Amino acid sequence: MRLAKSVLFGATIAILGATAPAAETIRIGEINSYARMPQFLDPYRNGWQMAMDEINARGGVLGRKLEIVARDDGGNPGNAVKIAEELVSRDRVDMIAGGFLSHIGLALADFAKQKKVLYLAGEPLSDELVWNKGNRYTFRLRPSTYMQAAMLAEEAAKRKATKWASVAPNYAYGRDGVSAFRKAFATKRTDIRWIEEQWPPVFKIDAGPVVRALQRARPEAIYNVLFGPDLLKFVREGKLRGLFRGRVVVGLLTGEPEYLDPLKGEAPEGWIVTGYPWYAIDTPSHNRFRAAYEKRFNTYPRTGSIVGYNLILSIAEAVKKAGSTDTEKLVAAFEGLEIPDSPSGPFSYRAIDHQSTMGAWVGRTAVRDGKPVMVDWTYRDGKDYLPPDAEVRKMRPAN
Repeated sequence: MRLAKSVLFGATIAILGATAPAAETIRIGEINSYARMPQFLDPYRNGWQMAMDEINARGGVLGRKLEIVARDDGGNPGNAVKIAEELVSRDRVDMIAGGFLSHIGLALADFAKQKKVLYLAGEPLSDELVWNKGNRYTFRLRPSTYMQAAMLAEEAAKRKATKWASVAPNYAYGRDGVSAFRKAFATKRTDIRWIEEQWPPVFKIDAGPVVRALQRARPEAIYNVLFGPDLLKFVREGKLRGLFRGRVVVGLLTGEPEYLDPLKGEAPEGWIVTGYPWYAIDTPSHNRFRAAYEKRFNTYPRTGSIVGYNLILSIAEAVKKAGSTDTEKLVAAFEGLEIPDSPSGPFSYRAIDHQSTMGAWVGRTAVRDGKPVMVDWTYRDGKDYLPPDAEVRKMRPAN
């Protein structure tokens, strides 16, 4: 039923878009795995819808309204590329955006390079997207795997544990997540030993054997990169078998409401995580965003809500700066583009690698009144957790 609703949604938006000549609106082709990852992408869709409506209510950009032609890729890279081709050639979109899973983001980035169309990746976290497989036409909004891993390594280095194990999904994001953390951790501590690695297939974890393997290794600390249903199974099995008792645990993305909230009272306590403590952030921009979001959707914002909202803010600012929807002018506008006021604070897009400096919140998990929350959190500015230009030039191909 959820799949049918998502497909219907995509088809409906595309049909509505086709009734208006392309010149009348700024058309954005949005491709995502709505049916596959609804817990993240339903809030994400809410976020971009709200941002688009707010901008259009103010008259749009350059006197033109924004229009999003949204399609569901079914979690398949081949489908995503086929859809991108249709959006560009048939629906005449001015740019493409979106992507959730890293292998789909990489496929869309390659399409953008081949077809010379701008692609703004909202969610895909693989470092390859902006570095060794980066290209002129691809930009990324979310703080990358490298950035968030570096934030966590900074906190993990304060713990005394020296024997570490890791568990991560066996695909681009998971591999990057482990590699980035180990690299960042090595700059902080030289006494660390990695004694165990577990690589379950994404969304197909058999939690029992994974937990038992980690127990046999007897690490003092565990680095976790699992998310979604894999995280839920891992936490439940780990708590049942006492895996986390007396151990330091670090979790990439674990503090995001999309993944933490489904754990409810079973949520682990004391994990060092990146996430989004929406209930405790008190800044004018976030307060405005949260109030508008809760009023419109009758629910609280998630990380996806912020990503979707900031995605459209970025596109609007780029078009405004470019004074055009011409692809080459948009690329030039995105390089160095500044977003001075967003729910997560100001950020910009680096010219050298097309990575945004949007930051993340780092804290610890806890359970309060039966609900999982983040405590002792701070916001980390993304610009402080990116490699120097010289290192980026070695990783990123000339284009």
